[in-house]
Amino acid sequence: MIEVLKRNKAMAVSPLKASQPVGGVLAFLGINRSMPMLHGSQGCSAFAKVFFVRHFREPIPLQTTAMDQVSSVMGADDNVVEGLKTVCEKNNPAIVGLLTTGLSETQGTDIKRTVKMFRDKHPEHAGVAVVPVTTPDFTGSAESGFAAAIEAIIDTLVPDAGEANTSPGMRPRQVNVLAGSMLTPGDIEYLKDTIERFGLRPLFLPDLGDSMDGHLGNVEFNPITGGGTPVEDIVSMGESVATLVIGASLNKAADLLKNRTGVPDHRFSSLMGLSSVDKLMLALKQISGVSVPPRIERQRAQLQDAMLDTHFMIGQAKVAIAGDPDLLYGFSGLMHSMGAEVMAAVAPARAAILESIPAAVVKIGDLEDMEKMIADRKPDLLIGNSHAAHAAGRLGCEFLHAGFPQYDLLGGFQRTWVGYAGTRQALFDLANLMTARGKGEIEPYHSVYSQKQDTGINHISAGGGYAVATAVAPG
Repeated sequence: MIEVLKRNKAMAVSPLKASQPVGGVLAFLGINRSMPMLHGSQGCSAFAKVFFVRHFREPIPLQTTAMDQVSSVMGADDNVVEGLKTVCEKNNPAIVGLLTTGLSETQGTDIKRTVKMFRDKHPEHAGVAVVPVTTPDFTGSAESGFAAAIEAIIDTLVPDAGEANTSPGMRPRQVNVLAGSMLTPGDIEYLKDTIERFGLRPLFLPDLGDSMDGHLGNVEFNPITGGGTPVEDIVSMGESVATLVIGASLNKAADLLKNRTGVPDHRFSSLMGLSSVDKLMLALKQISGVSVPPRIERQRAQLQDAMLDTHFMIGQAKVAIAGDPDLLYGFSGLMHSMGAEVMAAVAPARAAILESIPAAVVKIGDLEDMEKMIADRKPDLLIGNSHAAHAAGRLGCEFLHAGFPQYDLLGGFQRTWVGYAGTRQALFDLANLMTARGKGEIEPYHSVYSQKQDTGINHISAGGGYAVATAVAPG
């Protein structure tokens, strides 16, 4: 079992993580006609919104309950009730995600009781789903906040099979997909296309590939999300034939969905690498009863060829990875399978999956911790979000953008990492970075006879099938 080193300092010097409220907001951005609302100060929302706008290069719907000094001490229940009322009246959303912050959690808010107060006071907005989520930013990371939001959405919207008179398989071609926070909109688009090739209808929770993929809509400005999974589809998840769970961070949400609906599930900690994607294809074949489409078999063969082409460059490369646990697991597994040495893996928060990461060192910490662990070993490559770019510069190694946020790279949010095609492109990018460092190239052969200053030989000729050397007389 891998030893996970605990955090050994009281503060983050070079921060790696994004907070739990940020992850929770990201989950609600993948639901159609959604409005995320942070229960905290205006600064809490403004800081998160800057991250999202710089990452996606899109307008981001996000509201706040605007706690001030008085409400922080005396209680902010009225802020929540008034904020929900205003959002429902002005924006007419289908769902409001109400997420706590460090300020409201420290103040001692009971977010579920506050939502009940809103329901009692404003029954006219009963048609708007309100999902309370506990996401204090003084613990966890964006990944755990994202997972908490998915669990709360299922708990609020998906009815119990007995009460709703539903059963698994009532929609025999519908497949639920719980999509982890490490998946990009590009990843989700790829998975949609792959699942549809098996004749199935994927129902993603959340569907960032529809809402945050970067497209021009029909309206000039939309105060709520203009795409994603409709609320009524989420309600029907208990009628699906199966559930695909992508990311170990969603196991708790998957347990809730399975226990509530009885829909069987298939769980995947990663979809990067040949063996991981093979497991997905076998599951889809089993669910659909359809053979693997020729196009997907072709993509698998292409990945195999790419693995042969790139192992010269990636093999024995020294790599460090920084990111949330699911992202760490995916990249470290891919690098390990290609023969690279994962010198260090650093996560901002603890998770069970960290104990399965094939790395020399796994640590809970920040980017400063990572730099100290590998500074004297001269790494070849660092993989991380934009926060890690300066660290790569100080370490003198190559850098690959991955994770959230990416504010110094256009299109990073749309990059496809998963599946046969995504893994293939990732290997090409990694190999090109290693080639830039001279890794994997065949070094030229220098004959000992070509060194005049060492041997005193300046001419070689062939005579009678033998090499004849002419020496230069000294003086």
